[in-house]
Amino acid sequence: MAGKTFAELQEQFRSIWPTVTLRSIGDVERTVVVVHSISFEVPDQLIPVFPAYEERFLCLVLSLLRAPRSRVIYVTSQPIHPRVVDYYFSLLPELDTLEARSRFETVSLVDGRNEPLSRKLLARPGAIARIRRLIGEPEVAMIIPFCMTGEEVGLAEALQLPIYGCDPALGWLGSKTGSRQVFAEEDVRHPVGLDVRSTEDLVPALDELRARAPHAREAVLKLDLGVSGLGNALLDLDAGRDLREAIELEDEEIDVEQYLAALDEQGGIVEERIGGEDFRSPSVQLRLSPAGQVDIMSTHDQVLGGANGQTYFGCYFPADPGYAALVASEALKVGRRLAREGVIGRAGVDFAAVRREGSWETYALEVNLRCGGTTHPLFALTSLTDGAYDPLAGEWRARNGDIKHYAATDHLDSPAYQSLTPDDLLDVVAEKGLGWDADREVGVVLHMVSAIAVAGRIGLTAIGDTLDEARQRYYGVKAAVDVAAS
Repeated sequence: MAGKTFAELQEQFRSIWPTVTLRSIGDVERTVVVVHSISFEVPDQLIPVFPAYEERFLCLVLSLLRAPRSRVIYVTSQPIHPRVVDYYFSLLPELDTLEARSRFETVSLVDGRNEPLSRKLLARPGAIARIRRLIGEPEVAMIIPFCMTGEEVGLAEALQLPIYGCDPALGWLGSKTGSRQVFAEEDVRHPVGLDVRSTEDLVPALDELRARAPHAREAVLKLDLGVSGLGNALLDLDAGRDLREAIELEDEEIDVEQYLAALDEQGGIVEERIGGEDFRSPSVQLRLSPAGQVDIMSTHDQVLGGANGQTYFGCYFPADPGYAALVASEALKVGRRLAREGVIGRAGVDFAAVRREGSWETYALEVNLRCGGTTHPLFALTSLTDGAYDPLAGEWRARNGDIKHYAATDHLDSPAYQSLTPDDLLDVVAEKGLGWDADREVGVVLHMVSAIAVAGRIGLTAIGDTLDEARQRYYGVKAAVDVAAS
C-alpha cells in the first residue's frame, strides 16, 4: 500500500499543530524525531565538526520531555558520548530520572563520512525500519530538521511523518535574490543593490550601483546560496574595473577563480555595504506554524568576524533595545509574506543597523529558511528557564519573572583545545563551578562537546541576569579551558 506524499503529510500538520508545539498542551502522547542534518554545501573547514553540529539540538530534548507523554528519537551519524547525554539531563534535575530517560532514544548510524545525515539515513532501510518501530503509533508524531532539502522530503515520506520545515519548492524565498524580492514587495528597507546572474553581469551591475548609490564606497557580492557569510565578497567601488584586484573573499579557503565560477553557477546579488561608526548586525528569529501563525521568537545582536567581518561567530540576546522592536516589526512583515507563501518552520531575518544623527536605521539583508546559529542557544534558554520573549519590550522573562540575557557561540576554539577530551571539558566546567545554577537560573550550557578533541572547538550559551553577567560567565569558561589546555 502506497504511503502518503510529502504534500499530504504536511497537510495533516495543521490539525495536529497545537499538540506538537514545544509547550505541552493536554495529556497527548507524542513522538518527535530529531534529525539535525546540515544538508547543504558547506566549506571544507567545517567538515571535522559535522558530528558535533548534529548534537546542537540536545537542549531541545529537555523541553520536549517535560511533557510527561512525550518521547524523543534523536538521530546522529556518530554515537553520542554517554557522559554528554548525562550532562544534558543533569541540567534539569527533575528530568534526570529513569522514567524520563526511558522516553529518550538515540539512533546512531556509526558513519563519520562527509555526507548529510539525512542522506546517510535514507541509504539504510534497516535504520529507517528501526526508527519506525521506535515511533510506534502515538497520537502525534513529527520530525524536527535543521534545514529542508529533497533529502528531508524523502525522509518524511520514508517515515510517513510530517516535518516541521519549509517545502524545498519555496526555497527561493531564502535565497539572496529571493530575499531582496520579498523586501522590495513588502516595503522592508534594504540596501541598494541588483541581482547578478553571472560574472558577465557584474561589471555593468557595479557601474549601475555606483550611479544609484554614489555615497557607497564598498559593495558586498553574495552568492545566491551562500551560508553564514562565507559566500560573500567585498568589492572596492573606487577601484578599477579589474575584478580580481577589487574583490576580497570572506572564505579564505578558496581563490577568486573558484568564487567567480560559483557565481556563474548559482548567480547572486551585489549591494551597497551599509556602514558607519556605530554599526550592528541584529537578527530576528521567526516561527511559522502550519496554520499560518507567525511568532517573533527572539532578536539577537550577531557577532561577526572573518576576513571582512561577514562571518557569523556568535550572538548576544536580546538585541539592543534601541532597535530590537524595530527589527522585530520589519521581520514580522517578512514572516507574514512567508506564511502566505506556505512556509512553515523556523526562519531568520538578518539586518544591518547603523546609528545616524542620534537614531538607528535598519536595513534587511537576507532571509534564512532554516534553523541557524541563534536557534539552539534559544532552545537552551527556553528549556532551562521556561520563559518567553516579548518582542514589544525586547525582553525575555523566565517563569519566575526574572529578565534573562545570554552570550553564545559555536566558535570557541584553539588548536591547543585538541589536547582535551569531552570528559576533560566537562570536568573543568564542573570543578570550577562554571556550569548551570538551577536555583538562580544562570550559568553556562555547553554545545558541540564532542568537537573539542577532533577540531579544538566547542560552543556554549552563557546565561545571566544581565548581559554583563552573561559575558563574564562566557569568558570564565574560556579562561578555564585555556588553562586546562595549556
